Amino acid sequence: MCKMALYANVIVDISNGKLDKVFQYRIPDALRQKLVIGMQVVVPFGPREIKGYVVELTDQTEYEEAKLKEIRGILTDSVPVESRLLSLAGWIRRNYGGTMNQAIKTVIPIKKKMAKAEKKTVRLIMERTEAKNQLAEFERKHQTARARLLSALLTDSWIEWGVVTGKLNVSGSVIRSLESLGVLKVDTERTYRNPLPHMRGGGCEIALNEEQQCVVDTIRKERARGQNEVYLLKGVTGSGKTEVYMELIAGVIAEGKQAIVLIPEIALTYQTVMRFYGRFGERVSIMNSRLSDGEKYDQFLRAKNGEIDIMIGPRSALFTPFLNPGLIIIDEEHEGSYKSETVPRYHARETAIALAKLCHADVVLGSATPSTESFYQAEKGRYRLLELKRRVSGRPLPVCHIVDLREELKSGNRSILSRTLEQKMEERLSCGQQIMLFLNRRGVAGFVSCRACGHVIKCPHCDVSLSQHNNGRMVCHYCGHEEPQPAVCPSCGSRYISGFKAGTQKIEEVVRARFPNASALRMDFDTTRKKESYEQILSAFANREADILIGTQMIVKGHDFPNVTLVGVLAADLSLHVNDYRASERTFQLLTQAAGRAGRGDTPGEVVIQTYQPEHYGIITAKNQDYEAFYTQEIAYRKLLSYPPVYHMLVILAASGKEQEAARAADDMANEIRRFMPACAKNEGKRDLFLTGPADASVAKVNDIYKKVIYLRAAEYDTLVAVKDMLELHKKDHFIYKNVTIQFDFNPMNGF
Repeated sequence: MCKMALYANVIVDISNGKLDKVFQYRIPDALRQKLVIGMQVVVPFGPREIKGYVVELTDQTEYEEAKLKEIRGILTDSVPVESRLLSLAGWIRRNYGGTMNQAIKTVIPIKKKMAKAEKKTVRLIMERTEAKNQLAEFERKHQTARARLLSALLTDSWIEWGVVTGKLNVSGSVIRSLESLGVLKVDTERTYRNPLPHMRGGGCEIALNEEQQCVVDTIRKERARGQNEVYLLKGVTGSGKTEVYMELIAGVIAEGKQAIVLIPEIALTYQTVMRFYGRFGERVSIMNSRLSDGEKYDQFLRAKNGEIDIMIGPRSALFTPFLNPGLIIIDEEHEGSYKSETVPRYHARETAIALAKLCHADVVLGSATPSTESFYQAEKGRYRLLELKRRVSGRPLPVCHIVDLREELKSGNRSILSRTLEQKMEERLSCGQQIMLFLNRRGVAGFVSCRACGHVIKCPHCDVSLSQHNNGRMVCHYCGHEEPQPAVCPSCGSRYISGFKAGTQKIEEVVRARFPNASALRMDFDTTRKKESYEQILSAFANREADILIGTQMIVKGHDFPNVTLVGVLAADLSLHVNDYRASERTFQLLTQAAGRAGRGDTPGEVVIQTYQPEHYGIITAKNQDYEAFYTQEIAYRKLLSYPPVYHMLVILAASGKEQEAARAADDMANEIRRFMPACAKNEGKRDLFLTGPADASVAKVNDIYKKVIYLRAAEYDTLVAVKDMLELHKKDHFIYKNVTIQFDFNPMNGF
């Protein structure tokens, strides 16, 4: 707190995402010693009073003293916000665009106070002889509800409120009337809504192997020296990264600090939390989108009040208001879901590193298949690389088989299941072992391929697949190249050329028909709509209530089923040829993660990868579980085409209900960028900023909103931030942007 502060800069009405202005108010004498950055206050705003957040305290004002209004009061019963989170909001605003209000809404996951959860019990306080006489009087007067409750209390001196109103069918008004007569008393205890009602555990510790202990010792020694680092923990699937995480967290908790564990998707929460709960008990909680507002609010308060030490969840868990976080872990750090798809489009990895600097914490990024960005940073010495090269207990990596689906078609097999996979499924089922079948549908965006030879129609300029459109044409969304969809394959002349249409439901039907005696579960978007559906499906499979689990990418990430000895990848190519420069990386990661689900128990595992492109380096290196070989080829490709992480990329979206307005705004921005380019040159005559577009977005019209995009690439991230800052200032002064929404996406994961 600044004791000399006379004025407070306040940002108001964060429900209005477009508002991005700070207003200054006088601090009344009564509040000078109390007000701190991050507090929510009530301020006069025109003819009314509204709520706002204090973002700065100062003794300087740019306005006339007489024109400034006073803060009316501090909202002491609101959810408080720490100044650290507001500082982080400012960092997000600067680095990803959007308004300060949008950034504040991002770092404050809980924006309103919820009603307290309470546990009520009804307790008999009247002396028993007198109570029996009172019961007789109720019965004489036929006051049946009163008699029913009093009779129950004479048997059990206290009863839970829910039992009284439910099982005994006694209303609240009857309970209150008996309380006023001095018959009973209602006791109320503040409780927290528990998002983990069935979890049990605490106190379970695991002995680390030599590799794991070496990683833990390295990080602890550097912490002891006061060094806070970003560590990239590269560990093969099944190498015990989670045990390393838990041991590091135990050390942080012993220091009196807290830990945040980010996981990529809700599907991972169940198994992840079970393991952490087994070690740390009720000091663990979760935060995700499937919790009720009340559950989220209570976990927020528990963290703020120091009642939990570990928060687990997807990227929103990063903003848990711990008082003293010492460690942030990002598991499966390569996952695209760590990038926000709404404004501000922040990446949890970079944001976690920024947060760690604010609170002097360590960051551990864990993955068997690190993102190209993270491994590149480790190569440059910006991250510290640590490795786990062997599976725990010396278990071997699974044996991978590649099946060429072109040969299957030639031999007359048109089924989604190859003959090799069918044979191995029969063998595993006969042994009572479990199977996972993974349909690689991630990012399918209508690319066109030939089932006879595997040829994919690609852009001649960008080395990405062309996207299939309903008008019979194919378009590249990086450069705008367009051509008609062929009726026959231009490579082999086959008519087996089209998009891929099979889904998990179709596969389930095929499996049930082929293996009628085996039980199967399906896990995809349709079967996981309900709140508990993830846990129900995963626990059923873990308990061996099914022989086969069929699903999309949500089944292959981080799950540990010791009885799974066979994994089948049904369409390895589907993510290989989407209209995205990251397609090969995503395919390699998915295949490696899928393969890692097999053989995690005592029985060695096998993997069958079905593909039309068996010679592709992403397929071959995944088969061999050889990350370094994949990275060497992938980074060469990125360098050649100036793609991230060698260059940084910014996508700018202009969206409007009128196509001509979106197009005019996009053209205007492109012209401004061209004028800005000379200032971005490192050396005279050498450009450091490359522009592509404007062009239609990958989906050019959604809900009658037209979208135009501009692609920028630069060697320095700050160059793109400077472009963003320039355009934000520029559009404020030009009328053509009045009905146009402008969004910025740095190093996009999916694009617009």
